[in-house]
Amino acid sequence: MNDVLSEVVTAPLTVNGVAIGNDAIAAEAAHHGDAPDPLDAARRALAVRELLRQRAVSLALLDESAALDDAAVDALLERELTHVPDPDREACERYYARHPARFRRNDIVYASHVLFAMTDRVPLAPLRQRAERALAGIVAAPDTFETVARASSNCPSAEVGGSLGQLLRGDTVPEFEAALFDTDSIGVLPKLVNTRFGFHIVRIERRVPGDAVPFDEAADQIAAHLAARVRQQAMRQYVAILAGGARVEGVTFDGANGPLVQ
Repeated sequence: MNDVLSEVVTAPLTVNGVAIGNDAIAAEAAHHGDAPDPLDAARRALAVRELLRQRAVSLALLDESAALDDAAVDALLERELTHVPDPDREACERYYARHPARFRRNDIVYASHVLFAMTDRVPLAPLRQRAERALAGIVAAPDTFETVARASSNCPSAEVGGSLGQLLRGDTVPEFEAALFDTDSIGVLPKLVNTRFGFHIVRIERRVPGDAVPFDEAADQIAAHLAARVRQQAMRQYVAILAGGARVEGVTFDGANGPLVQ
């Protein structure tokens, strides 16, 4: 097991007296490998799940002995989050105007990267620290990028100094694509890019602009994105309210005394 997951979890995690064991926390942590602290992220996720389960039971949406499933979560949120507003056209137009780089097609980016790959054999925290040190060194001395890539990158592109060549939208995983295309930056990006594969130091050599997507063509996509973001915020607030009315030990929820989501 990854060393970061095999740490002893000493603080008990309970929600209204229901204990969540270390084995469950360690198993959940495997799904939060890109978090700064996978164990803390796992504890929070499991506490949220138990809060939702207990609320669903109290509303007779779930049997006391049943595990929380997607159907129960959907039924709970449909009942509890009843006043989440849909974005109007004005909100969508503002978003479109503020994020022009996100609404282009046929953009081309020429980029290179250094990949510090996540594996079961590599503890996450030391890997991140190693990537951060390498990034700091490259930012201080940009001409060393290819040398660092050849020596340290866990990608076949290391053989060519990290070069990924010409990239279009859809060529990479979404989180890497966002780092490439959602800004107009050139040069070494100042922060690591986290993906399912690991931590990347990214350098953008050149951009070839494509065409702007008309607002009317992008409007449905923008509305769906804004609606999901508003619902996510409402969900965070709802969970904070549940936590504020519960006895939760072993994890802290910020904003637990926030206003009630009707």
